[in-house]
Amino acid sequence: MPAHADTPWLVIDENNFAHFRIPVSEVEAAVGQDVSQIVAEGNFGPSANWAEFGLSIQGDLATGILGPLSPGHYYYQVTADDHLTVKDPTNPTSVASEPEWSTFFIDGEGAEHMADAPEEHRGEVSELTYRSSVAGEDRTALVWTPPGYDADRDEPYPVLYLQHGGGQSYRDWVEVGRAAQILDNLLAQGRIQEMVVVMGNGNVSSFADELLRNITRAAEREYNISSDPSQRALAGLSMGGGQTFEVLVSDPGEFAYLGTFGAGRFPLDDLPVEEINAGTELLRIYVGNPTDVAYNDVAAALPVLDEAGVRYQFDGAKPDRGHNWDAWQEDLTDFLQRLFQDPPFLGMSPGHSAIDEPFTTPPSGTTPTPWVSEDGFVTFETPTDFADAEHVTVWANWGPSHLWLRVELSKVGDRWRGTVGPLPAGWYHYRFIVDMESRKDTGNPTSVTSEPSWSQFLVPGPDARVVTPVPEAERGAVTEMTYPSITGEDRTALVWTPSDYDPDREEPYPVFFLQHGGGQSYTDWVEMGHAPEILDNHYRDGNLEPMVVVMANGNVPNFTTELFENIVPTAEATYNISSDPQDRALAGLSMGGGHTLTVWRTNPGAFGYIGVFSAGYTGTDLDVEALNAGTRLMRVYHGNISDFTYSGVVQMLANFDRLGIEYEFDGWYEGPHGWDSWVHALTDFAPRLFRDSTADDSEGIPVEATVPEAADGFLVLTVADVGDGVVLDDARNAGDRLVLGGALPEITVTDSRNEQQAGDSGWAVSGQATELTGPSRLNAGYLGWTPELLEERPGVWAGDPVSTVLSGGAGLAAPQRLVEADSEGRFGSTTASAALRLEAPVDTAPGTYTGAVTVSLFPVD
Repeated sequence: MPAHADTPWLVIDENNFAHFRIPVSEVEAAVGQDVSQIVAEGNFGPSANWAEFGLSIQGDLATGILGPLSPGHYYYQVTADDHLTVKDPTNPTSVASEPEWSTFFIDGEGAEHMADAPEEHRGEVSELTYRSSVAGEDRTALVWTPPGYDADRDEPYPVLYLQHGGGQSYRDWVEVGRAAQILDNLLAQGRIQEMVVVMGNGNVSSFADELLRNITRAAEREYNISSDPSQRALAGLSMGGGQTFEVLVSDPGEFAYLGTFGAGRFPLDDLPVEEINAGTELLRIYVGNPTDVAYNDVAAALPVLDEAGVRYQFDGAKPDRGHNWDAWQEDLTDFLQRLFQDPPFLGMSPGHSAIDEPFTTPPSGTTPTPWVSEDGFVTFETPTDFADAEHVTVWANWGPSHLWLRVELSKVGDRWRGTVGPLPAGWYHYRFIVDMESRKDTGNPTSVTSEPSWSQFLVPGPDARVVTPVPEAERGAVTEMTYPSITGEDRTALVWTPSDYDPDREEPYPVFFLQHGGGQSYTDWVEMGHAPEILDNHYRDGNLEPMVVVMANGNVPNFTTELFENIVPTAEATYNISSDPQDRALAGLSMGGGHTLTVWRTNPGAFGYIGVFSAGYTGTDLDVEALNAGTRLMRVYHGNISDFTYSGVVQMLANFDRLGIEYEFDGWYEGPHGWDSWVHALTDFAPRLFRDSTADDSEGIPVEATVPEAADGFLVLTVADVGDGVVLDDARNAGDRLVLGGALPEITVTDSRNEQQAGDSGWAVSGQATELTGPSRLNAGYLGWTPELLEERPGVWAGDPVSTVLSGGAGLAAPQRLVEADSEGRFGSTTASAALRLEAPVDTAPGTYTGAVTVSLFPVD
């Protein structure tokens, strides 16, 4: 197939987004037929597992933007119509065992050990040919030797024999696993001993014979390596890990160091325990999370090894890696640092966990599906309708930036099954793709009116709190409103009213008109956007002004006319709402955002609050003076560059700046043109409506302020009057509130103005605080406050973690501004210090004090 070298199929930009532009005609030429679907599939999925990224075909190009991708090594192929695979001809990398694969590396934090080392620190990878008496042929191994390798050195080098997995090649550890780079970097950093690494061919009927009779003997003839078992190590991934354990059992003492990476089904009968323990310096077992096929095998093997008395170490189950190269690269990095020297630490790797029991799912045929485990692993099972299918995937919004990725399911009996995860807390929407056709999960009772093949599920957790249903007694009502339409028919809107809505209240409620997007329905904000849950939680927490929210049908040729002549009059006649423009808000997503912009620019002042979600207007015919005078808040929300309206919004904001339009921009949310972005937008926008109060209206809530030495750059709050105090840390902007991690099940410090507004959901302060250094900033300038410290005691702490309480009594210095909002309402540090120190009055010793304890936030002058 001809390749256009100057037009790469894949480009990685400076922000780690992968841009695919694949000529359909070249794919069709490669597979010899016309195609209707093209995907890029690789280690893009949750837990770095294999997943398919569907590309959009327009004309002769299949395109898509995936990302941002985390630093690391990626491998991918192009697949057409489920089964026709093509190698990217514009990518010069290759994988011998997977001819269709190409690879690329993204440098950055967390992947430094896999980057190419400087030339002077690179070892050499050479080939070793040996005769395989087991296979009856000559074979090849790859051998890594360290920089400055000396074939005549008096002391032979220690040696690691490193094995590949089933269906793989002796070249895979170099071509996919980046073993050479890992070795180069660890040695340059002084974290491993000089050694030689031999990567042989494990595709034989008897690996122990091949290893001990052929590979080791050839390596010892050709390289200056030790034959002393105490200077020999053996490790492997998957099949190679199983082979490693088999050698441990069949020939104990031949290798002092052994490691199994993602391997299971160990031979556990008649273990020569005494010989194993006597001849083994280290046996270390590695495995991924429950998506690793070896997880349950390892879970079953560990108690058997314990009962038998075999000495071993378990690295712990990884939280976010499955049965893949990302896991095995991590395993190799850890294992190398334990060879021929004292290990860097004992026990499990940080963040890894013990396996208390196997991972189990309900019996086949149990409904409803999917099944969500407590730790966020989600198992799907199809009905029996697809028993004769050839390729079944589940397609959902769990990719980078919440993009849709397809994960393959496996045939189990007359159903298809698969587990994905761990998934962050939140709502997910999905559908099955069965032989390239969308099919609904009929075992899931959820439904989406505008997308009949979609289903949904919730992964519960604190991060999903704002979209989780509140207790029934605290829920607002969602009712239908029928109104005449310019289409000549009656139409329906859904209307949310707060839990204590009073149709006879003397003061009419402000009203928020919230619109859906193109191809959607008036039901979508309820069914997909979870607007009632967002509004209920905000209202319950005191973050939301009492209001009525109207979600009408925007599928009309002239929405402006429909809104003013039909939707607004019917709503005012049906509900106790205000007709004052300053008590009215209008927002919408995509097409609904376009409708909102049209209403705003053609009827300035008709709505005091305007929200635009993933939509832009590139014209400049704006009455700037009228728009600014009539709009109290104009706020724009948008996803990252994977949202196809990105360039239009960039141009719109530039026009706004040039013309002098007063607006707020939420920033580029890490999401696509999809519901995750719009849920975030509504979560942030709704609490900003119809509010005048600021921190000036409150005296503050008693809290303790603590900054441990380790909490560099963070303000840590301790909730008062809870036992001895509970330290909260990891301040994070969750859109509508500052979420702090801590020892309690859930603590949320809201942006409410007083304690009563916080209710039973968490403590309220008269403002918020967040990270003072780094890229993360809390956008809360609309409240009109800035955090300030009432007292500072310079030069007292010597570095020990200390809790001090700021008293409201006499002798306090004037308030000191610690951070201030910039022009976009975002906070930045005004000090050069890396950590915020809250200190007691000069005449008191460090410690925690009782009394009137307050950290307050004061309005900016």
